[in-house]
Amino acid sequence: MTPPADHRSSALRSVARRATLGRSIGLLRSFPLEQSDPDAFYSGLANDTVELVADLWAESGDRSGSRPGRLPGLTVLDVGGGPGYFSDAYAEEGARYVSVEPDVGEMSAAGLDQAGSIRGSGMSLPIRSDSVDVCISSNVAEHVPEPWVMAEEMLRVTRPGGLVVVSYTLWYGPFGGHEMGLTHYLGGQRARRMYERRHGHPPKNYYGESLFEVGCAEGLAWARGTDSGELLGAFPRYHPRWAWWLVRVPLVREVLVSNLVVVLRAR
Repeated sequence: MTPPADHRSSALRSVARRATLGRSIGLLRSFPLEQSDPDAFYSGLANDTVELVADLWAESGDRSGSRPGRLPGLTVLDVGGGPGYFSDAYAEEGARYVSVEPDVGEMSAAGLDQAGSIRGSGMSLPIRSDSVDVCISSNVAEHVPEPWVMAEEMLRVTRPGGLVVVSYTLWYGPFGGHEMGLTHYLGGQRARRMYERRHGHPPKNYYGESLFEVGCAEGLAWARGTDSGELLGAFPRYHPRWAWWLVRVPLVREVLVSNLVVVLRAR
């Protein structure tokens, strides 16, 4: 029987304790910096993401390994790892970090060492099956045309008992349009044209090519229905714990959850 997709799942106890209003406000304040100060934005997001993975592993993963840190000796695969901001944060927790990124320009955007990065598509990961301990994608599913194909690939490459964490931005949430702002509520194509008229150049996230509509209900349906993993829980990534109930309310969750996290144990 699938456990409840909310904070009552025992696998989410540590995550729930850390989900304070102060953390939520801090993350929200950093969002406008994504384009103007990506170092500040992605460094903060990297630390928060590693905290999330470490908390989940502490509650639901095994504790094998001899290296120090909360992720001792684990291989963590980051699907859509971008320019490498996450590498140092994982290394500090004792993990071996590997990222897969399809865009060479994105891989080199920050000028960081990308020795542990592989060029490839999340929908066909160039990784052998059952080879990583943790597989995560952070704000990636909305950028691929077939997000649940990617999610199944993440389960494929994760060893039985390992963790898969899929976190993505909901289209009908306030951040669904990314740098296009709230104009995405007028339709993706129109929002793209409005952005181009206002700024004189196309947005970074091009609707229909690198930005797609993806919802909360479809992510939950995939997580509950896949034969390759056991759903441990689902929650809004940037909300305080007292707002996690929103995931359970149809339609409302599509607008107010903003970013959904689903956590599965690979079979």
